[in-house]
Amino acid sequence: MTDLTPITALGAATPADQRFGALRITENAGLALASLALRRGAAQPAPLGLALPGPGRWAEGQGIAAFWTGPGQWMVEAPGRAAEDFAAVLAAGTPGCSVTDQTDGWAAFEIASDRGEAPIRALLERLANIDPDGFGPGSATRTLAHHMGVFLIRRAPDRLAVLGMRSMAGSLWHALATTLRRQGAAAAPDDGFPIV
Repeated sequence: MTDLTPITALGAATPADQRFGALRITENAGLALASLALRRGAAQPAPLGLALPGPGRWAEGQGIAAFWTGPGQWMVEAPGRAAEDFAAVLAAGTPGCSVTDQTDGWAAFEIASDRGEAPIRALLERLANIDPDGFGPGSATRTLAHHMGVFLIRRAPDRLAVLGMRSMAGSLWHALATTLRRQGAAAAPDDGFPIV
């Protein structure tokens, strides 16, 4: 029998993690994701006690988070629960909704600043066509970054999450690392993407 070894979206045994000056980018391999959609006539739920956010918003609480993806639709996040059947837990607590596991369909990259929000604001201006003044903490949107469809989530003044299709994880990591490097941060000899 062959042992199956889990790998991250970037193809390694451990999540990628690299610093570029004030900014650090980390692959969030432990993030469970599930889409939640209201069925016709169903009341909007509060999964695990979380009040679901409205358009363009992200909310967290009760050990989970969610962002709005369309009318009556959200993506629900569960940090550290990627190895669990989080979609089943979510479905059990949201009658009248359709829940689909999305964990293995997406790659999540967390970018944190150790010098306040200025580096994150500068990154937003370079990464996507987003006005940082209108995209404060608690904001979420679907946009393009380097010609790839992504979700951007402003988790805090000094933190930004980028979710992209898992099939493009390597390209997205490279694009993010290149953008961080060009922002004037201390360059590393490579972008840290593990070659497998």
